[in-house]
Amino acid sequence: MAVDSTSAVNLTDVLKASTVTSATPSSNKSASLTGASEKALGKDAFLQLLVTQMQNQNPLDPQDNSEFVAQLAQFSSLEGISSLNESVTSISSALGSSRALQASSLVGRSVVVQNDQAVVDTSKSLNGSVVLPQSVSGATVSVSDTSGKVIKTIELGPQSAGNASFIWDGTNASGEKVDPGTYRFDAKTTVDGASVALGTLLPATVTSVTLSQTGGEMMLNLSGVGQVALSKVQTIGI
Repeated sequence: MAVDSTSAVNLTDVLKASTVTSATPSSNKSASLTGASEKALGKDAFLQLLVTQMQNQNPLDPQDNSEFVAQLAQFSSLEGISSLNESVTSISSALGSSRALQASSLVGRSVVVQNDQAVVDTSKSLNGSVVLPQSVSGATVSVSDTSGKVIKTIELGPQSAGNASFIWDGTNASGEKVDPGTYRFDAKTTVDGASVALGTLLPATVTSVTLSQTGGEMMLNLSGVGQVALSKVQTIGI
């Protein structure tokens, strides 16, 4: 009885043979294969190797069904991972476009952040808030110019814990309108006979936005304030 002496070829052997062939720099063709072998094995190359294995298997000793099914499962997993990578890349690109659109819509708008300085158009009233960690019998907000001179003090009276609103009409202690510019707001209260400084929430205009190239948080550049993270913004206005 004639016996086919052709040995069965499995996927591992084909992979090894491919590596050996592409590593032989004897010609321009082999050099090209060397460059290709440095790339990750994709699903198309995997399928081609699988088909090559089937074509070269010993007909008298064919590949075991369980082994063939396992290799098909590997191919399916590889294809799934490739599709997942493409989806993640697409989502990342869409997210970047969304962030850029969000950033452009914020430029020129007014936001409220915790700060002690604000650029004020004194022809209009400024609305701010004082952060109170507890109820107080009274609190004050001192308005100072760029030289540090206090031009007006606003009395708030008794306040509950939370944010207490105040309004500055742009005038000094004499009721005269002051020039537009940057002003400082210092809020204080008295607790057990001691003076305690309080935080203030003030409006600022977004002049530009800085987008992180590494997926970090969006930073807002505010007039008279500087750079502030978007997560620090309390309110976004018109």
